[in-house]
Amino acid sequence: MTTPTEKNHNKHLDLLQDYKIHLVKYIEELEKIDKQSEFAKKWNETTIKERKQEVQVIDKILKNLIRY
Repeated sequence: MTTPTEKNHNKHLDLLQDYKIHLVKYIEELEKIDKQSEFAKKWNETTIKERKQEVQVIDKILKNLIRY
């Protein structure tokens, strides 16, 4: 039987994973827009870079935490 702490831990890891998936989809959408417009490409350049770094950080966190 899982303890409340274990449930909470797993819940937060799941939320972090969901956020990572959201960011990946967001990056893909921005890259699609970039292909259609040169202006959008310059506009989204830093946002895409920052979100990719954020995904890397989330990956490190998820890999280093152990699920109960």
